[in-house]
Amino acid sequence: MARQEDRIIGRRLRSSYVSTVVSITLVLFVMGLLGLIILHASKLSGHVRESIAVSVFLDDRAGSTEIRRLQSALNNMPAVNETIYISREEAAEDLMQELGEDFISFLGYNPLPPSIVIHLRSGYANPDSITVFEQQIRQYPLITDVDYQQSLVHLVHENVQRIGIGLFIFSILLLTVSVALINNTIRLSVFSKRFLIKSMQLVGATQGFIRKPFIKKGIVQGVTGALIAISLLVAALYAGQRQIPGLVVLYDLHMLVLLFSMVLFLGIIISWISTYFAVKKYLKIKTDFLYYY
Repeated sequence: MARQEDRIIGRRLRSSYVSTVVSITLVLFVMGLLGLIILHASKLSGHVRESIAVSVFLDDRAGSTEIRRLQSALNNMPAVNETIYISREEAAEDLMQELGEDFISFLGYNPLPPSIVIHLRSGYANPDSITVFEQQIRQYPLITDVDYQQSLVHLVHENVQRIGIGLFIFSILLLTVSVALINNTIRLSVFSKRFLIKSMQLVGATQGFIRKPFIKKGIVQGVTGALIAISLLVAALYAGQRQIPGLVVLYDLHMLVLLFSMVLFLGIIISWISTYFAVKKYLKIKTDFLYYY
């Protein structure tokens, strides 16, 4: 009979341990997915910002040496990510491909000036920064005109801001819910051992002695859940890359390592704090009230 009871208790303890780890894993996995979405959204917004082109039209009389000097000066500006020089002939070929006809033969000459297409760094690709940048480059005498899609710049800037604010608010809410779920799961696990805690206390065990194995077990559960969640996140990344190969350009190994470290840290710290306060509650409660909590 005693052995059968020991087996039943053992199964219940294993079941409690597994359910706690599963709960922590699912919560951390959802938080990790949100982190991946935020990282990819940030990288994607950077790619979109850097794809905005500022076209700088040059004087027809500008020589190749002057143009190279100007392009070098533009490349050295902190706002510039890259520059692409387009000659009059290249501009004419591109326009003829778009129009589908030879306009040079009709006009008798090439009216298109040489130009430099500038792609700005993502941090400078916003309406205010582009306006300041335009004022700076207009001071070069070789530049006759500057053109870019102002409506597109404003649209991208506003949408990125809206998405960023929405993701931030959702992240705070999810973090709050996640902490509450992990805390409740661990509190239920400790609740099942409240009589053991009080029995150890009654025979003279110190609070630190009683608390230590519970905290150790909570940390192990947090680490286990975090490692499983990280494995699931890696599998999700691999599956996403198989389905959408273009996602690989958004991957940042440094940021992924930081995200996985944060998942592991949250698993440890939330489990440790929740276990600490759960055990503390039953250390302070009177024996007569154990049946009410």
